[in-house]
Amino acid sequence: MQIRRIVIGNICELNSETIGSSNSPEIIRYLDTSSITKNKIECFQLLDSRQTLFPCRAKRKVKNGTIIYSTVRPNLEHFGYLVNPEDNLIVSTGFLTIDVIDKDIDSEFLYYAITQKHITDYLHTIAVNNVSSYPSINPSDIRNLEFKVPKDKAVQRRIASVLSSLDSKIDLNNRINVELEAMAKTLYDYWFVQFDFPDENGNPYKSSGGKMVWNEELKREIPGGWEVGTASDFFALNPGLSLKKGSLSSYIDMNALPTAGFMTKEVQLKEYNGGVKFQNDDLVIARITPCLENGKTGLITLLKENETGFGSTEFIVLRGRKMKLSSFAALLSRSELFRKYAIANMTGTSGRKRVDASALEIFPMAIPPEELLMKFEETVGTFFKKTTLNTTENQRLSNLRDWLLPMLMNGQVKVGEAIEQILNIAAEHV
Repeated sequence: MQIRRIVIGNICELNSETIGSSNSPEIIRYLDTSSITKNKIECFQLLDSRQTLFPCRAKRKVKNGTIIYSTVRPNLEHFGYLVNPEDNLIVSTGFLTIDVIDKDIDSEFLYYAITQKHITDYLHTIAVNNVSSYPSINPSDIRNLEFKVPKDKAVQRRIASVLSSLDSKIDLNNRINVELEAMAKTLYDYWFVQFDFPDENGNPYKSSGGKMVWNEELKREIPGGWEVGTASDFFALNPGLSLKKGSLSSYIDMNALPTAGFMTKEVQLKEYNGGVKFQNDDLVIARITPCLENGKTGLITLLKENETGFGSTEFIVLRGRKMKLSSFAALLSRSELFRKYAIANMTGTSGRKRVDASALEIFPMAIPPEELLMKFEETVGTFFKKTTLNTTENQRLSNLRDWLLPMLMNGQVKVGEAIEQILNIAAEHV
């Protein structure tokens, strides 16, 4: 394979076009730096200049094949590759826009070259040593990057296609997880908020005329025969587990807890020196402002069997007392009633408020029959089992992509070999 040496500044145009008063559309789809991570866009803001002023950073225009790369904290990986973006898509000036102008360079291939982990780490090192008030890079830091790339554009495209297929599979798994989690939330709302759980005939209880009784303590009607108690009737909070100091164990920090979805991100290995302890099927809740307010919670599912992991002292752990209640706990933690209660019971200074486990223990709840809880866990547990499998597969695919990137770039791995490894991982999860 013939190799060519390139410098980004020689083959690309950076920040090529911006909008101003003379060329600004009335309506824009605005993308800020926090709304994209590793090419996954979470949301756009649809803005109408006739109703509100555009943010002052809404300036950069993009086109098909534009690479966007956040200049702040490169390690957060707020970058992406835009394919056929809408004409009114405008991105923040917090991004560098990178447009390939060399006809012999494939823009998607270049996106993968620029976003290799060792390049991101290199740029982050520059950022943290910058004299500005926060870690950031300058356009020249990207402009001066040098790469050795395949001279043949067709080879570049084949490499990009392999890496893109990995990203597409990861994205598909993520979308499946979103749908499964939405189904789980809908079922929770039907059964435990609207009280339309299946009655003895399989009909929705309340809608079919099931007996409802006013409860003064909860200030609402609950199904007849249900009792009233607290979260401590269901869960042990911060249950006692043993973990030897200095032992190498699975660790998660606050970044591992999602604000959307329920699966925690990949665990790290770290020596235990204190912190809350947990096992698979436990639920972890952030207890500090603003993480609690943002709904940071996560199901622990990625540990080894019978392994004890640990995390920040800013976590609260919930575990079912009499039975596995991980699905119920996850959905309860995201419910409006629970979150409002937790936020209302935070104490401390305005900037560093916390909710204590003792406050959550007395969260008042209607207590359904055990057999109904068991049926719910059996039903919804299959959803979360599938999301766990998808999350595990995504982590393996992501690790493979990060390993393949430099190997494909320098020719140490051929495209055919890469495809074979992808197929092997996919076959394990069929």
